[in-house]
Amino acid sequence: MNSLVNVEWLFQHLKDVRVIDCRFNLAKPEEGIEQYRIGHIPGAVYYHLEQDLSSKVEKHGGRHPLPLAEQFVQKAEAVGLTNDTKIVVYDNGEGSFAARCWWLFHYFGHEQVYILDGGYNEWLASDYPTESNVQAFEHGHFTVNIHSDMVADYKQVKEAVEYPNNEVVLIDSREEKRYLGLIEPIDKKAGHIPGAINKVWLDTLSNGKFKSIDEQKQRFSEMEKDQPIIVYCGSGITASPNYLALKEAGYKNVKLYPGSFSDWISYEEHPVATKMK
Repeated sequence: MNSLVNVEWLFQHLKDVRVIDCRFNLAKPEEGIEQYRIGHIPGAVYYHLEQDLSSKVEKHGGRHPLPLAEQFVQKAEAVGLTNDTKIVVYDNGEGSFAARCWWLFHYFGHEQVYILDGGYNEWLASDYPTESNVQAFEHGHFTVNIHSDMVADYKQVKEAVEYPNNEVVLIDSREEKRYLGLIEPIDKKAGHIPGAINKVWLDTLSNGKFKSIDEQKQRFSEMEKDQPIIVYCGSGITASPNYLALKEAGYKNVKLYPGSFSDWISYEEHPVATKMK
């Protein structure tokens, strides 16, 4: 896919790009930075999901609200990024944390950003070098140009729920049991936003790598390419791979609901649906 690079390419172009390590564990928030300190791709800087790729949790906005523009700029400049920097982001191969970082750079107007297909696990499996030291970079100058058309807020989602004839497709990216309301390990309510269909984000991948464009097209084949689509998950993280897959498959009108289900249920009046087979 066009937004991906493989480990061979990255090894050959390490001097031409800046690398961002996005490894994270939602259950153990400091595990990613600990892994980074043990070893990472040479020259990589670390972006923490909750400190760098999210803002402070409030009553509304979900469990991982989008970072503020000034927060994003401050981090980018601190690690020496500029608007001309070509960036490669990676996680352990889950795809979701790297896709979140990829999506955010695009949202803030930086187009030259790519995901390392297979992530750090693929890098290690290929016997490419790692390092444990943290390199220092000169302070960069980074400006943002926010692409608000990439985002859907709860009002737009509510409109899609209340007026289903407007042909907006809501895609729930969580695992099927959470979508159906059979289990809910995190949020205070179980189920999904009414009218949403289920396209599990893990199906964007096969053996730790993103599926081909043709395979992604097949996953979403029941939808028209110009149909308005809003993707969500629990807190906006695992919806990012589905957003990437849709865009790569040629869908033109795709938005991500950053607050996702955790934001939706923060409004007590919002309905929740369950669907049993």
